[in-house]
Amino acid sequence: MKTYFQSQKLWQLVEEGVTLPEDSSTSSSPEKGKLENKKAKDSEALYYIQTVVADHIFPRISVATSAKEAWSILQKEYVGSAKVRIIKLQTLRRDFENMKMKDFETIDEYYTKVCELVNQLKAYGKIYQKKGS
Repeated sequence: MKTYFQSQKLWQLVEEGVTLPEDSSTSSSPEKGKLENKKAKDSEALYYIQTVVADHIFPRISVATSAKEAWSILQKEYVGSAKVRIIKLQTLRRDFENMKMKDFETIDEYYTKVCELVNQLKAYGKIYQKKGS
C-alpha cells in the first residue's frame, strides 16, 4: 500500500495526517483552499485503505476518520509494538543466520525461501547488503 500512496503523492499525508489550524476563522481563502484539498486527499487515502482491506479487517478501521488513524490501527494490529517488532526481528535474524539448503531442495526453491525471509526482514527495518557491495 505504501507504494500506491507514494505514487499518488499521499504517503506523507497518511503518515502525518492533516494538521488543522488553531483558528480557522483567520485563515485566508488560499489557506482554506489548501486545507480543503488536504482533507479531500485524506478522504481519498482513507477510502483506498477501507476498500483494499479484507472484509474481516474492515470493522477494525471502520471508525477511523482519517487515513492516518486507519493506518495507525493497522500498524498496531499487524506490526505490533516496538517490543514485539524487536522480538520478531531477532527471530527472523536467527532464522536467516541458521538457514541452510536442504538436500531435496532445488536452488530455485532455496533462493525463493531466502528472498522471502529477506523481504520479511526488510519489512521490519533490517537491510542486508550483498557481499562485496
